[in-house]
This record gives sequence, structure tokens and C-alpha cells, in this order.
Amino acid sequence: MNREMLMLVEAISREKNVERDVVFGAVEAALAQATKKLYEGEVDIRVAVDRDSGDYETFRRWLVVPDDAGLQNPEAEEMLMDALERVSDVEAGDYIEEPVDSVPIGRIGAMAAKQVILQKIRDAEREMLLNDFMSRGDKIFVGTVKRMDKGDIIVESGRVEGRLRRGEMIPKENLRNGDRVRAMIMEVDLTLRGAPIILSRSAPEFMIELFRQEVPEIEQGLLEIKSCARDPGSRAKIAVLSHDKRVDPIGTCVGVRGTRVNAVTNELAGERVDIVLWSEDPAQFVIGALAPANVSSIVVDEEKHAMDVVVDEENLAIAIGRGGQNVRLASDLTGWKINIMDANESAQKQAEETDSTRKLFMEKLDVDQEIADILISEGFTSLEEVAYVPISEMQEIESFDEDTINELRARAKDALLTMEIAKEESVEEVSQDLRDLEGLTPALIAQLAESGVHTRDDLADLAVDELTDITGQSADEAKALIMKAREHWFVGQE
Repeated sequence: MNREMLMLVEAISREKNVERDVVFGAVEAALAQATKKLYEGEVDIRVAVDRDSGDYETFRRWLVVPDDAGLQNPEAEEMLMDALERVSDVEAGDYIEEPVDSVPIGRIGAMAAKQVILQKIRDAEREMLLNDFMSRGDKIFVGTVKRMDKGDIIVESGRVEGRLRRGEMIPKENLRNGDRVRAMIMEVDLTLRGAPIILSRSAPEFMIELFRQEVPEIEQGLLEIKSCARDPGSRAKIAVLSHDKRVDPIGTCVGVRGTRVNAVTNELAGERVDIVLWSEDPAQFVIGALAPANVSSIVVDEEKHAMDVVVDEENLAIAIGRGGQNVRLASDLTGWKINIMDANESAQKQAEETDSTRKLFMEKLDVDQEIADILISEGFTSLEEVAYVPISEMQEIESFDEDTINELRARAKDALLTMEIAKEESVEEVSQDLRDLEGLTPALIAQLAESGVHTRDDLADLAVDELTDITGQSADEAKALIMKAREHWFVGQE
């Protein structure tokens, strides 16, 4: 019988083109499964088949667990203190085994054994096909729609299947069985049955890869796509950079008569693409990203990583775009928060900021409005600048003598020290439950404390716009943080 088993293993190995060890593993699994049926409960059985003779042994085994962990499955686990009585050098996480009677192969239900073996073979074949596919290094999966699966689309390429989830499809795109599909390979999840390759047609990476295939200069390293932002199926923006001064990045991506960009657009259900010149200067990058709108002026706030962009009334609607699409894509593309405003709004905001700075200087430096206005007119906007800019810059102010300059710098330093002490005291008042909240950094905690937010409930009570005003976060980040703070309100509720 053992000789027959060896012959069977050899035959299956050749027929299915899989390693002998894989078939032996399937036989061992079938024998173990048959043996388990002789016991009550979820026992753990291991079968070892000799690869040369075909002889096999069967063992029942127990996982050794720490004494304080407790037994989850007494039929297949043993406490460490009990295991030590049987094996003196055993440790938690080890297995202890004892031989048991082996089930004769002839007594194994033929169908059950065959199903286990064939399933193992199928799994091995599937893994080999998948490994072969992934070894090619393809980033785009090309196949045909095979079937629908709970709203997802299963795409087949040869004998390998990918899964295109509903949320990763292009909105309003109607894919049917037999349609040819291209999608980005996002990840491989071997725990998924049938279609382990996760695909996306809405990811920015997909557009970047499509341009890489259409524009040889990208593959050659002459051009680089620095970033991409998409509103799938509607509109997108890509930022390109040329590493060769002789190559026009925008014209090269567009192609002769738009052939290259049109090829990408046609693949993505008509999604229009704005090609933007990338720049190291964030302000210049933002101006380009807002095209086709013309920008009148721009103010950069490094601390909040935000920009106030001023456009005239004719360009206001263009800059914002339908439903805020243009400014949203520009913000995603550049990574900066962009505030679009017209000249009147800009003037009003500037007046408010000037008034705020004037009050700060008058209060903290204990000076009159005239002195405060002189500082503002000379470009000072904070106490830190008054305290620490090179003294030579302040000596250029005609209205101030040396004594006045020294006194202003001393007062600014004293005010900053007082404010820092008050800030530390405020942070100390922050409750531990707020400090422990996932996603809060020390800098955010300090900002919240400065605004009187000291507990998790204080944070949970804030509106999204209130939190963005405090921290300078995006609306999505602020919303996520507030919802995290509110989680404890719903503990125990269905």
C-alpha cells in the first residue's frame, strides 16, 4: 500500500506539475483529517510521511500556553506547568506530541481524501500561477471581466484573477462580462479566495502608470510625474518635471495633436487631465495647479501649511471650479491648503490680521498704537520677530533710537517667556484621556490647550470648522479626530 501511495504521489506530481513535497503535504493533511474523526473535540493531529519509503507516523499534539493565558481549546492546548511534568525543557509556544495509531490508507474515505488532496494541489497551482504572474513585475493588470461577486468585478488574465472593488471603479462606468479591463495592481492578499489581486481604476497611481506607458520619456527618466490628484471619471491634475532642459514636460505629455493625453482620457471614461508644471517654489506650484484661473496675488502661511490665493471676480468661479473641484484637486496635487478669495475678501482679511497684530503688540509690548503701527509697517508680524531678528534690521527703522530698540526687544522676550510658561501650565491641565487619544501629537495638544480644550469631551464638542481654526488641519483630518474623540460616547450601544 505504501508503494502504491508513492506511485500515486509521483503521478499527481507529474500530472499537475507541482513539487512532490506539495503532494506529500496534501496526503498528510488527508490522513490527519481522517484521524481527527476518531476523536471528540477539536484535536490537533500531525502526520509525517517518509518521502522515500512511504511509511508514515501519526501524532496527537498540544500547544503549550502560558499559565496565565488559560486554555481556549483544552483538546489541543496544555498549560505550561502541566507540560513541564511531561517534558522538562518545554517552553510556551512549543508543541508536545505523543504517537497514536495511524489510520490505514484503505480506511480513509476515498472521496474525502481525494477532495483534500485536490484542494491542496489547486492551492499550490494557484500560488505558483500567482508567483509567476507577480514575478513579471507588471503594475497594470490587463484582463477581461469574468463575473460579478457581491458588487465587485472579477477580472481574469490567463488563469490569474483580480478583484476590482466597487469603490475602486470609475463612477458611472458600466463594465460587463467579456469587457477588456485595465487596472492598477494595488496589493496581493493571499487570504482572499479566488481573486487575491486587488485592483483599482480610480487610484492616482493608475493614471501615473498609464502616462508612463504612453510617454516613453518618463520611462527613460527624462520626465517625472511628481504627483497626481483625481476626481475619477471627471477631472484630474498631474504635476510633471523635466530632467532635460530640451524636453518640454507639458507638450511631451500632451503628445502630437493630444494623442498621448487622449489615450489616457479614453481609458478613463473621458476623465479630463490638466497637466501642470511642477515647481520647487510652493507658491509657483499652486499658481500653476489652479490653472486655467489667473492668480492676482498669493500669501503663504508656512506654519499652517496654507495659502491665501487672491483672484479677480472674473477668475473666482474658474479657480474654485464646479462644486469646488478645481481648488480641491489643486490642493490634493500640491499638498497645500488653498483658500480662494477675491480682492475685497483679501483686503478684509488683511485688515483683520493687521488689527490683531496691532492689539498683540500694544498689549504684550505695552506700547501705544503709533509704535505698533510702525512695527507693522516695517513688516513685523510677531513677537518672535521683534525679539530675535538681527538688531541691524531694527536699527534701519528711522523712527526708533537704540534705547527704544533694546527696550522693545527686551519686552518681546519677556512676553514670550510669560506666554510659554502659561502655555506649559495650560498643557498640564490637559486630561490623560485626551493625551492618550490616537492621532494627537504634542504640538496638537498644545494648540488645543491654548484654546481651552483640556478633555476628550471638550474636543468631541467642537465643530469641524472650530477645530480647523485651532489646528490648521484639513476638514477631513479634523472630522476624523472629532469622531475619534466621540467614540467613548457610544461604547455599549448597538
